[in-house]
Amino acid sequence: MSFNPAKILQEEFDLLKQEIISLYEKKGMRASGNFIEQLEVNSDATSGKLLGEKYAEQLEYGRLPGKQPPSSVIEQWIIDKGIANKIEGNISISSLAFLIARKIGREGWDRRDYGGVDLVSEVITPERIDKIIKQVGDGYVLDFIGKAVEQIKEVA
Repeated sequence: MSFNPAKILQEEFDLLKQEIISLYEKKGMRASGNFIEQLEVNSDATSGKLLGEKYAEQLEYGRLPGKQPPSSVIEQWIIDKGIANKIEGNISISSLAFLIARKIGREGWDRRDYGGVDLVSEVITPERIDKIIKQVGDGYVLDFIGKAVEQIKEVA
């Protein structure tokens, strides 16, 4: 069996992706499902990347006060979460979205009271990265030693 760093990295990053998706579901972060649909792995023999939505940063850290998020994003969230059906007749979706966006702009947004934050850092830990690097690095060393032994055998 030959050493295949691209396969190792693909498998490890696919596993990271699946664990992030599981944690995302466990923490109750799902709204539209776009986060999961947009999460993708790009890897080759020397590197791996896990790419996703821009708002992943808010799922990791929350959001600091200061800048109001766009109301249109909040409107879509209200629809995706099924809140629109519950408020029908009491307040319009756009009015509620504006109020939520304004509050987030003033006070920030902290998911700690709603399932938590740290979506990525609970899965992608320094220990986990070290394990992946060691696994690939050890493979390169073993592959090099194996090739060196073969060359010595050929000369002898």
